[in-house]
Amino acid sequence: MYDYIEGKLAERRATRVVIDAGGVGYDLNVPLGVDFTTKDGRVRAWTHLVVREDAHLLFGFPSRELRELFRLLLEVRGVGPSVALAVLSSLPGDELLRAIMAQDKAPFLRVKGVGKKTAEQILLDLRDKAPRVELETGRGTLTPQTPGTSRAVEDAVRALVSIGYSDKEARKSVEQAATRLPGGDLETLVRTALQQ
Repeated sequence: MYDYIEGKLAERRATRVVIDAGGVGYDLNVPLGVDFTTKDGRVRAWTHLVVREDAHLLFGFPSRELRELFRLLLEVRGVGPSVALAVLSSLPGDELLRAIMAQDKAPFLRVKGVGKKTAEQILLDLRDKAPRVELETGRGTLTPQTPGTSRAVEDAVRALVSIGYSDKEARKSVEQAATRLPGGDLETLVRTALQQ
């Protein structure tokens, strides 16, 4: 519903910010310790809306990449918005990705509300997804050097899935295309993947 909200930072608390955009104050839940850099007194927060029976909750992130990690965590069975926010509050994005790629549950066990079973589920569900996230959070940068790290690759995979490919088939075809054509744009990757 909302991709981002841009406006004046009206209030800042540990895990919440209020952004005044056009005279409306948007109350956003945010990870602990993230920095919303101001430009001429204005900030941009990339948002995710969670609708419940009793509330509409808006979550905000200083970058698209951090929001993407939040959304990946929400895909894990047993992980809701509160746990996902706790994970992002406790683990900088690059540390989170390293733990997933190394299949190391220890960092997750330090997060309040995450037990052994949830930590193992995060590692299981995100093992193949996390290495494809490009991350720049302001607290370190990690771009794993694996086929398929670009946004074009992810978009190409989604395009193939939308026309009937399984996720596994689509990813394999697109990653082969990306290996043959490094830096290829979306259209080139899809066309090449369809020819394999």
